[in-house]
This record gives sequence, structure tokens and C-alpha cells, in this order.
Amino acid sequence: QLVYPYDFRLTEKEKTSICYLSFPDSYSGGLGDTQFSFRLRQSGGQRTTHYEDDGEYNREAPLMLQRESAHYFGYVYFRQVKDSSMKRGYFQKSLVLVSRLPYVNLFQSLLQLIAPEYFDKLEPCLEAVCNEIDQWPPPVPGQTLNLPVMGVVIQVRIPSRVDKPGSSPVKQFNQENLLPAPLVLPSVHELDLFRCFQPVLIHIQMLWELMLLGEPIVVMAPSPTVSSEMVLALTSCLAPLRYCCDYRPYFTIHDSEFKEYTTRTQAPPNIVVGVTNPFFIKTLQHWPHILRVGELRMSGDLPKQVKVKKLAKLKTLDTKPGIYTSYKTFLHKDKTLIKRLLKGIQRKRPSEVQSALLRRHLLELTQSFIIPLEHYIASLMPLQRAITPWKNPPQIRPFRQEDFMKTLEHAGPQLTCVLKGDWLGLYRRFFKSPNFDGWYRQRHKEMTQKLEALHLEAICEANIVAWMKDKSEVEIVDLVLKLREKLVRARCQHLPVKEETLQRVGLYIETIIGSLPEDLQTVLHHH
Repeated sequence: QLVYPYDFRLTEKEKTSICYLSFPDSYSGGLGDTQFSFRLRQSGGQRTTHYEDDGEYNREAPLMLQRESAHYFGYVYFRQVKDSSMKRGYFQKSLVLVSRLPYVNLFQSLLQLIAPEYFDKLEPCLEAVCNEIDQWPPPVPGQTLNLPVMGVVIQVRIPSRVDKPGSSPVKQFNQENLLPAPLVLPSVHELDLFRCFQPVLIHIQMLWELMLLGEPIVVMAPSPTVSSEMVLALTSCLAPLRYCCDYRPYFTIHDSEFKEYTTRTQAPPNIVVGVTNPFFIKTLQHWPHILRVGELRMSGDLPKQVKVKKLAKLKTLDTKPGIYTSYKTFLHKDKTLIKRLLKGIQRKRPSEVQSALLRRHLLELTQSFIIPLEHYIASLMPLQRAITPWKNPPQIRPFRQEDFMKTLEHAGPQLTCVLKGDWLGLYRRFFKSPNFDGWYRQRHKEMTQKLEALHLEAICEANIVAWMKDKSEVEIVDLVLKLREKLVRARCQHLPVKEETLQRVGLYIETIIGSLPEDLQTVLHHH
């Protein structure tokens, strides 16, 4: 019915997709208000965002919170109430916030404030809210922001890549005597993991492995809320490793990728997809891992845990909750985690304390797995003394899986993790996954930039006048052009180089040009 701000361009295909994704697609008897999220592939070419500082934000934000360039996130507030004046006897409407940022907590909290007002006052309410949001500062990683909207100030800290993983958000919020007292969000994006994972706590190990390996998983849930929370919880459980595969927190039969995912002619894609329509049980039963969950109810004791079952047991009509898979885990189960969570339930520990336990456990698991890889890749970097000013910097040595495997005997995950099992088999499988590829590319890019930065520093330390003594004009001009290109690249790619280093290289270039005959100087200055 309405898009605000008006100048926001969506293609017809995107509009249709957003419409279908904004409503529960299977009969939900529940009345009232529900919230859920979706993720949508952008169609129709790249569009310029009005954020020109994308690069800067993405360099400083944690990898999992980067702005997406090819997808939109949709955050939905859906209301369904009886209304005799409507043709169907119901009022059904959704307000959807579309963003490239995965800030599920911030945007869902924002919708809780705006949506009830919007259903009541309609368009003028959105206009007022958009005017306020236009005044918000951009999200800067590491900063705490105060965001005024509708008489409330939302206070939230934007995480940064340099935050220590697993440290709880800094509590020192600058209160600045804000009146009324701000609505403080503990995190922009972290879900209540304990609540989301309730029915599968005893299988957390298996789910972590499936996510690590980028396996295709279907989450079948009774509602878009349960489906989207479970998918987002799964994709977050590898932090600080980035989950590099595709994921759809909520997916309907009207989706343009429906054919792509349900075809039997090729293997299912590396994706986690959340669905609620029972029709999917039939069309996706060839997928290797299907997680079927019921309604999430927070109760005083350990919720009924689902069982692992054979895929053949998947009944099309009345599918019982369970993990339908033939996957055998590489690592053994961690009994201590379950014991600690159970103790927490008995002691009526708040959900966020239980979530913190769970998150710490997953973090330690991921770090035990990734640290040996980090050590090995760091050893592929050339020695600092091999970087000389007048030669191109040496290459990073290639990653050899077998060499890496040899390092595991004395420096493997067994040093930091109590879990026993087939770690080697897990690494071998991981090497075939998009998550390894994404991790390796990211590290290789960072190392290449570091080399380039070290090379610029070596040039700065060098005695350029001594070098020039026995060189021909051609060699000197060649050096000027190379140094210039390096300088441009360092600025464009924001290499980790001190500003004074760049200025010194700039001065060097001027000095060298100054020593050349005047006709060459003119040419180089124009160049």
C-alpha cells in the first residue's frame, strides 16, 4: 500500500517478494501481533545506496554485521485481529522495515514502538518517524548511539571488529542524564540463543558441525517467528567465524528461488532455509538435514528435546519434531554444557545468563577449531627481512592442506578443547565448504595488504639518494611511476599504513622528480 520514504526504489519483483514474505504463509490460528524477519535476494542490478561510506563501515564492523550488497533484510510486524467491517472478518496488516543491516534486535524493537501507532494513525505517523530517523547518526562501529524516536531514546552500541570475542557489551553507557531514561538494548543483533535453541540443546554439537560445514538445512517451524529465529540463531553460532553460505530465515512457496531449491536434478544448495508451509515437507524431503520444531514455550524445566531420526521417517502429514538426518558427528557430545544449562534451569537462572553460557561454549568450540588454522596461515607470510625496498614484496606461500594437517599433532584443537573425536575428518570436510573458502580469501586479502604496507615502510626507511647514484633516467622514472601507483593503491584500499609513512613516500617522489632534468619533471608533474 505504501513505501516510505517515497524515493526508495524497489523493483516490481522485489515488491512482490516482500509482500509474500510479510505474511504467514500457512494458516495460523493465532490472533494478535507477531514479529519475524526475512532475507531477500536483490533483483535488478546494483543500486547505489545513499551510504557512500559503506567501505568504511564494512572495514570496521564485525564480518557478520557488514552491510550486505546483494541482499535486503526485512523486519516484519504483523497484526491480525477480528474485525467485522472487513470482508474476511479480520484486520490483517504488516509493517515492514527493509535494511541492508542485520540488526535484528534494534529494528524489531523499533517496530514495537512504531507499528502499533502506525496501525492507529497511518501515514502521518510514518512521516514523523522517518523525519526522526533521518536525524540519526550513521552506525559507527565501537560507538554507543542515542536514537530518539516517538518520545523514546533507544540506546545501543554498534559492535566493532576489534571487540574481544565473547566479552559482554560494555556497560558504561554514557547516561548524560537523558530524560526520559533511555531504552537500553544490550545488543543490536544477538538473539536469546537459549530460547531459540530450547528444543535442540542436546544436539547443539551436531548443529554447530552442520553449520561449520555449510550443509543444506531445512528448518520446518509452526510460524515465521520460530522459523526466522531458529535460522538466525543457527547462522550466528559460528561467531567469530563468518557463515559464508546463503540463508533464508523465512521462505514461502511464492519465492522466486522456489524452483531452484526444490529441484531434484541437482544437489540442494549450501543454504539454511526456514519454512512454515507443510507443503515443503513433500518438496524438500530430498534435502539431507531437516530440523522440525514445534512452538517455543519457555517453561520452568528442560523443554522436550527432539530426537535424531532417519530421513525415511519423515511423514508428509503429521511430522513429529526431530532432526531428520543420517549425519554422523565428527566430535563427541559435550555433556558438561547440558549439565550446566540444566542446573541453570533448576536454579531459575534468567534466560540471558543461560544464553551467555551457550554463546561462550559455541565461541570456545569455534576458536579451538579456527586457532590452528590461524597459526598455520600466519606461518605462510614471508619473513620481514625478505621485504626489501627496491624489489616487489615476496609472495604469500600457498596453503597446503596436508602441511596444515601435520601441524595438528603438536598444535591441534585438543590443546584448547576437551572434546574428543575425529578433528582431522572435520577439517577435511571443512576444506570443501564455502566457509573455508570465505575465511581463506578474507585472511589472504588482509595478509596481502599487510605485505604492501610493510613494503611501503621499507621504502620509507631506505636511502633513496644512494640508490639513485648509479641509476639511469629510465630506471628512476620507472620508480616514480611505481611509487605513485603504490601510494594511490594504499589510499584507495585503506591499507594499514601510518599517515606519516604515506606523506614521506609522497615527499620522496617529489625529491626524486626534483633531481631529474626539467623536461622530464614537467612530463612527470602532468602525468
